[in-house]
Amino acid sequence: MSTTTVPGLTAGTWTIDPAHSEVSFSVRHLMVSKVKGTFDTFEGTITVAEDPLASSVTAEIDVTSINTREENRDNHLRSPDFFEADKHPKITFKSTSVTPKGSDYAVTGDLTIKGTTRPVTLDLEFNGVSGDPWGGTRAGFTATTEINRNDFGIDISMPLDGGGVVVGEKIKITLEIEAVLAQA
Repeated sequence: MSTTTVPGLTAGTWTIDPAHSEVSFSVRHLMVSKVKGTFDTFEGTITVAEDPLASSVTAEIDVTSINTREENRDNHLRSPDFFEADKHPKITFKSTSVTPKGSDYAVTGDLTIKGTTRPVTLDLEFNGVSGDPWGGTRAGFTATTEINRNDFGIDISMPLDGGGVVVGEKIKITLEIEAVLAQA
């Protein structure tokens, strides 16, 4: 069996740098536009194996850090109508597999939101590796997926008089990740 190689990506533990990363989402609003937001507090570890397909990812997001640039909406999203942040303060992800997908990869794992765990697959693009001004090594990744909020117990129904709903069911998630290789 041959080992997959990713040029420049070194085996080891990589820590997500939240100052240079973003966890964002978008959802249809009033059936005519999309509201975008971020989670501003998160952490994670990427463990790159000698064979990158044997690598793993764990991540944790602080639900209370949701930021849609509208305080009343953010407070509503933290409420029992949506995330119920007081009872479920974290969103977690733990990968279960990494597979090739064309010139990119698919990372499948268990996503837990509001106490419900479901498998999801992230489309992963490796963006390269670079040295940084502090003598470290950094790698960049972009990952995207789409989930249905109902699958995770966020099943608020707010119908519009003319048909449709105030908040769509499909949530597009985008991760822009810069990770730092732990020093030996």
